[in-house]
Amino acid sequence: MKITDLRIRQLNGTMIHPEPFWEERLIRPIDVYPAYRQQFRQDTSNRQEETYQMSSVFLQIDTDEGVTGLSGPISPNHGYIINTQLRSILIGQDPRANELLWDQMYRIAIHGRKGDTMMAISAVDCGQWDIRGKWIDQPLYRLLGGPTRESIPAYASALGYSLEPEAVTRRAKEIVNQGYTATKWFFRNGPANGKAGIAHNLRLAQTLREAVGSDIDIMLDAWNSWDIPYTLLMAERLAEYDISWLEEPVLADKLDSYLRIQRHSPIQIAGGEHEYTRWGFRPIVEHRAMDILQPDIYWAGGISEVLKICALAATFDLPVIPHGHSSHATAHLLASQPPTLCPIQEYLIKWNVMHQYFLKDKIQPEDGNISVSWLDKPGLGIILDSSVIESEQDLIW
Repeated sequence: MKITDLRIRQLNGTMIHPEPFWEERLIRPIDVYPAYRQQFRQDTSNRQEETYQMSSVFLQIDTDEGVTGLSGPISPNHGYIINTQLRSILIGQDPRANELLWDQMYRIAIHGRKGDTMMAISAVDCGQWDIRGKWIDQPLYRLLGGPTRESIPAYASALGYSLEPEAVTRRAKEIVNQGYTATKWFFRNGPANGKAGIAHNLRLAQTLREAVGSDIDIMLDAWNSWDIPYTLLMAERLAEYDISWLEEPVLADKLDSYLRIQRHSPIQIAGGEHEYTRWGFRPIVEHRAMDILQPDIYWAGGISEVLKICALAATFDLPVIPHGHSSHATAHLLASQPPTLCPIQEYLIKWNVMHQYFLKDKIQPEDGNISVSWLDKPGLGIILDSSVIESEQDLIW
């Protein structure tokens, strides 16, 4: 079997959504600058009355045996890198040779060990695994050694929802009523917001705990936007609300900061969403700079690489709870790993509406769980829904 083409397919359609989709944004590292701090507008640029104009990009890998791999959605930037930097070493190669092609892509992209180029490599790797599953007519989790369980618990990430107390209470109760036993919310304030920002952050935690009761896990995400003193202050004050973990409190490259925070925080520290490859995770694991690792399959190097990160984490008894960019790839990976290593899957409520819009078979937790039997389709189980594709084009550079 040989790769004959790499297609970057941009799909367009219209999503019906009566209310504005994005109600709030999370804090960002650049918010330390006043000019950026207050920037937020509901995403209305592609909104018309009660609809949104949707556009997603997928990678399609064609072969000479008619087996086609699909992965995504991805960024157009990643498609550009695939077409201009990776295509020449992939065409004519056997797509089932994941280790060979991953190593060759990694070596040719010497300046792409992190960031967009590694994300492009990740997309290719996921597409190759899709081909392998379709080639032998088996779901991916079986190729990876599973299933290790009948269902995977999911936690609901509320990115994009309003942080006004009444809205938080209403949404948090809805999440619990849907069967979730854990939920994650995203801070809007950091050191630059002063005492008022601290009060706002604490009010979010208090509102959530009062809304969901004592039996539901609450996680909170600072998205790389705090510093050491602020994080330790917030962790001490947040501890009374029984927070399961505090996520990405400082910039991803600041390993020493994570070490100090992890050693002194009364709350578990999670991170790694913005780290890449086994080499990026090695110092985190060896120094136990985080309590929970969160590689993203579509960012950190693909399924092939996250398997290695899982093996590395397992030797140090560190749990791996991947960032939830892709529900399909993540579910297959978790279904192949021990529940003690990968105990739960992130389900980003709003992001998954967007990322799965053009997919025929959408992953949707039922009673807070993802059934492994739902994954019993060849490969990744990513099938495009032609009924919602109004137009498409191949992006070519």
